[in-house]
Amino acid sequence: MRVPADLEEHRFEQNGQEWAGMWFPPSHGAPEGRRHGSTGVCVTTEGQVVVVSEGSGWGLPGGRPEGEEGWRETLDREVWEEACAVVEDARLIGFAQGTCLRGHEEGLVLVRSLWVATVRLEPWAPEFETVERDVLEPGEALERLLRFDPNPALLRMFREAFPGLVDGVFDGGSTT
Repeated sequence: MRVPADLEEHRFEQNGQEWAGMWFPPSHGAPEGRRHGSTGVCVTTEGQVVVVSEGSGWGLPGGRPEGEEGWRETLDREVWEEACAVVEDARLIGFAQGTCLRGHEEGLVLVRSLWVATVRLEPWAPEFETVERDVLEPGEALERLLRFDPNPALLRMFREAFPGLVDGVFDGGSTT
């Protein structure tokens, strides 16, 4: 699996569907497609990454917008709802555009904003779909996430969050 470059198409499967993804840098602005929310690599002040589970796998905190929420507002709310964490600072690192090539959503184009956020963990008291939260070293978090979602955009997010972490490990090679 390779780390996607700016505006380079990469293919992946998710939920039994085939997708073509593309990474857009913040300077490009949001690409065309349906707003599909915000996701963040949430980093504690100790440099650890927050991952969450809805019971069937692990992911980064994030989700879809409510009403007319902006990208950052969606990130802040979703991180609170899913990870019981407060976003203290966030940096937009790009946009992921996904086009469904095969599956029940064929033709659908989704866009998600991607962030690196500094967060403050609050006591674990989930009220929504998330059933578990874990805090891991960056490399361990990435490995766990890739087991459940082998999307190359995760590699790019972690490269943006932790320069050098994925270089030489995942560029052009296998994740196994």
